[in-house]
Amino acid sequence: MDKSIITVVGQDTVGIIAKVCTYLAESEVNVLDISQTIVSGYFNMMMIVDMQNAKKDFAVINEEMEKLGEEIGVSIKCQREEIFNKMHRI
Repeated sequence: MDKSIITVVGQDTVGIIAKVCTYLAESEVNVLDISQTIVSGYFNMMMIVDMQNAKKDFAVINEEMEKLGEEIGVSIKCQREEIFNKMHRI
């Protein structure tokens, strides 16, 4: 398994989850777990995904996800699981 962590943060608008998940499905990235909240109009989502069967390289997916975020008015970041774990270790 090739796990990555995707975070999406920004003003809440209609269709954020749909657009992100559509992109992932078209890229053959499997969503393993997802959590999302809205606090005072701000959207926050964290996803754990498996990129093992992805049609595109991690760097391409990361770049395209950032562009998608710009288009829909949110910040989208994608990190490999091992980097995420090391950055968030106490």
